Amino acid sequence: MQHFNRSHLRIDEVLALADGFFPTLGLTGAPGTPRTRTYSGSLGSVQISARPEGGHYTFIEAVTDQTGESRLDRNVKRFFVRVHREADPAHKLAAAY
Repeated sequence: MQHFNRSHLRIDEVLALADGFFPTLGLTGAPGTPRTRTYSGSLGSVQISARPEGGHYTFIEAVTDQTGESRLDRNVKRFFVRVHREADPAHKLAAAY
């Protein structure tokens, strides 16, 4: 599945959060391309990329090798919540229903 999020954090901050959230296997990417990290484990693999978008935003994309709503996909969503909390620690997340 493919997930995405936008944040006010810098690219290096997003990748540092990803390194702390997922076990690191390697860094891929070349200068001039989106910075990408690939993580894998018993749940599957996920590729996180971060690139500048629209001036002060960072576009974060996560692609998993799983189909449907897997456990790995839920972990990616939790990672996005961590990114959001890092960007704005005072914000209270609430259900929108």
